[in-house]
Amino acid sequence: MISRGIITQVAADSIAAELGLIAGDAIVAVNGNPVSDIIDLSFALADEFVELVVQKAGGEEEVYEIEKDYDEDLGIEFENAVFDKVRQCANRCMFCFVDQMPSGMRDSLYIKDDDYRLSFLYGNFITLTNIGVKDLERINRLHLSPLYVSVHTTDGGARAKILGNSKAANIMEQIRLLIENGVELHTQVVLCPGVNDGAMLDKTISDLYGFSPGVLSLAIVPVGLTRYRENCPTLDSFTPDMARGVIDTVSAWQERCRTETGKSFVYLSDEFYLASGQPIPEYNNYDGFPQLENGIGLVRNFLTEWQNNDFFSAYYDEPCYLDVVCGVSGAKILEPLLAELSVTNLIIRLVPVENSFFGSKITVTGLLTGRDIITALKALDGSRSGVIVPGIALRKGERIFLDGVTVEDVADNLDVPVEIAYFAADLGLLLADWKHKRNDY
Repeated sequence: MISRGIITQVAADSIAAELGLIAGDAIVAVNGNPVSDIIDLSFALADEFVELVVQKAGGEEEVYEIEKDYDEDLGIEFENAVFDKVRQCANRCMFCFVDQMPSGMRDSLYIKDDDYRLSFLYGNFITLTNIGVKDLERINRLHLSPLYVSVHTTDGGARAKILGNSKAANIMEQIRLLIENGVELHTQVVLCPGVNDGAMLDKTISDLYGFSPGVLSLAIVPVGLTRYRENCPTLDSFTPDMARGVIDTVSAWQERCRTETGKSFVYLSDEFYLASGQPIPEYNNYDGFPQLENGIGLVRNFLTEWQNNDFFSAYYDEPCYLDVVCGVSGAKILEPLLAELSVTNLIIRLVPVENSFFGSKITVTGLLTGRDIITALKALDGSRSGVIVPGIALRKGERIFLDGVTVEDVADNLDVPVEIAYFAADLGLLLADWKHKRNDY
């Protein structure tokens, strides 16, 4: 299969624009060598003299010789970061969220990527079960660091069983080889009650901490269970007592790590604290939030941003009724914050939406669907001037929920303006000055 980097956008006044490259053209080779991803391309294009082989949108090939400054950008954006084929996951993890998806959703939600290139570029977690000798050589040669690795447990036999792949047992040796070659790792454990918790979790933390500073961080997140598990292994969710036990184990390790290194090293996702009713750790305990995209410290970051802004010096001349949408667990954080607000003529209704789509065990805000939001809001009586929906529930960079419903669909169904709050500052500004901060409906 020929690798082709398909162009989606060309910046105005760029080198690519001067060459006449357009969306739909595809880069086939640089300096006589094929390119399989934007990692290859970035290294190849760093030279001052570059020869591009481009397959034009019409099918013909053209060769361009370019003289430019060292590291000067061509001004091109691509359809995908990987030009050949994204590496698929060959595991059968007992907790795989993709296997718990209902049918009929968009195709991208069923892709199980396990590609070290996407790990390096975007922080996607990989298992290392499909990494070969050539891959390791390339990772080391190009110093593709840091990588994000789903470990789950350092017990080889247990890991092979959890991932449903005998190759998974070699995880400790793989980590050792990467670190010996200067590759740093962020790691994670998806924790399942009775499977990889308790003494096994304690050993996993100990083993990974033993690789520090090569292993930069360890995130522990609870297994997510949807109602679509007909063909999946039986697993349990964490009860409040179980969550408190995990917090106790991790807190002891954090205290030791901070004493020895000045950093917590191991971090729990917010769900453990929300499920147990225990307080969210302080800001400094997250050490710069190395795994914020993995849900580690989102609540503390939100609270800090909220507390550091003064949104509410204004007032409304007439009543303004705003519904604020969140997940069931998110309501535990938002309810006391919104209850403290006192803005003249602003009436806020917090709407925790139960996740009927994935099932009631899924309580996080980020997995809410548009249909569930519409249903919950339509069931409420009373005045409504507008709705604020959480940006974390939308596809990144777009206005669409997991079920394909758009923000505009929600607005049309409710016949009121709907705006997006991506984080605390957005929410505060929308609440404080709804008529001016929102877009025209």
